[in-house]
Amino acid sequence: MRRLLIRPGAIGDCIVSFPALESLRAGYTEVWVPGCVVPLVRFADRVRSIASTGLDLAGLEDVEPPAGLLDALAWFDSIICWYGTGRAEFRRAVAHLPFRFFPTLPPWGADRHAVDFYLEQAYSAGGAMVDAVPRIPRPPERRDFAVIHPFSGSPSKNWPLASYHALAARLDGRLPVRWCAGPEDVLAGAVRIEDLYELACWLGSARVYVGNDSGITHLAAAAGVPTVAIFGPIDPAVWAPRGPAVRVVATARPGESVAQVSIEAVWSAIESVV
Repeated sequence: MRRLLIRPGAIGDCIVSFPALESLRAGYTEVWVPGCVVPLVRFADRVRSIASTGLDLAGLEDVEPPAGLLDALAWFDSIICWYGTGRAEFRRAVAHLPFRFFPTLPPWGADRHAVDFYLEQAYSAGGAMVDAVPRIPRPPERRDFAVIHPFSGSPSKNWPLASYHALAARLDGRLPVRWCAGPEDVLAGAVRIEDLYELACWLGSARVYVGNDSGITHLAAAAGVPTVAIFGPIDPAVWAPRGPAVRVVATARPGESVAQVSIEAVWSAIESVV
């Protein structure tokens, strides 16, 4: 069985899909994901970025897809796809191929965790039973420092930077604090590691990680570092990172401002995992 798995989405969306993707492994497994996620997929025979395949051009009017794309797709016996669910023209272009489409995101108001949502899809397609916790294998190094990543994909998810600074001052008495940021984030002295697998290895070596509802927080949890995830407007029952050493500190109700989360609540969560 030659199987292709196509999974678009942001970093966190992809990571919560990893158990589902792994459950669908076949005799030969190829995975197409966003370019930044490629280094994180460690279980496949081959991994490609979606952009490099030209998949997004298939079905567009007056646009020829890259030479060989449809032939390459036809080589697979099974294609499980979370891409193009809402693009009727794409689905028509590949209707003769062995595609099975699934919704990219859980429905609004979903009553189960995203990991379980994707696993249910995978099991319906014949996936094997797997552990419902995303994991990224890495070297088993552990050092004495704490990581704070105070950013996310949306300002509404960000706990106030002043609260993070107050937390860092308190942490500094127990562990050195290292700040982490993305290439576009403004934070002097922050560690910035572009390759996500290298970042996962660095995060995984820390004693504790603290961050917002973000892809990097999912990355930290999947790398096995004790993780404190601060949630505000998004429901953690659906989107919180999973893991035995994950603690979620959330507002009383989804939709409330994340600024309502207290420093004491975050500190208590840190003490429970360090």
